[in-house]
Amino acid sequence: MDMDISWVQDIGLDTKTGRSYTGSEEKYVSALQRFYKSYEKNKKKIEEYLGAEDYESYMITVHALKSNAKMIGAMPLSAMFEELEIASRENRINIVTEKNKPAMAAYKELIDKLEPIGAAPEIHMADEISAEEAKETADRLLAALDDFDDDLSKELVAKLAGYPFRMTQMEQLKKAEDFINDFLYDEAADIVREIVPTIDQ
Repeated sequence: MDMDISWVQDIGLDTKTGRSYTGSEEKYVSALQRFYKSYEKNKKKIEEYLGAEDYESYMITVHALKSNAKMIGAMPLSAMFEELEIASRENRINIVTEKNKPAMAAYKELIDKLEPIGAAPEIHMADEISAEEAKETADRLLAALDDFDDDLSKELVAKLAGYPFRMTQMEQLKKAEDFINDFLYDEAADIVREIVPTIDQ
């Protein structure tokens, strides 16, 4: 990879933590690019859910933002979204109302600092698969698990890991892989079914 990202640490990101979550520098840069490009969509969701007082959907969104911020090493921002997640789960709307604006301002500030990442050529990993391919792979994986096909299940769960999931789903997929290794196919299938709806969101 030719891209110099040494400046990313200077804008406050814990790149060591980010690389530990993503596994390599290329995957870290790919995560940074996805984080940057998802800002407008996430901002619109937050505004829409707050306007509709849909705090359950709001909680799901800030949970994802918490995980995504952690994945790139934006630890203070991750903590802000975690506070909003807990407040919305506990229906403490006054905290949501008070803390949402500063969190979104910090989010926008980081996005502005990451503009060079957004302008750079998009990085696609050699093993990265599209949303369509991920859904097809998940369907094949569920069928393989239903058939107790150990080798094919291991092959397909490895392929599914090529989709750029959020950190929460990546952790869940690792649990599914561990279940397959322990021949716990029903448990693995339950996790895969939970993950599928998050593809292409």
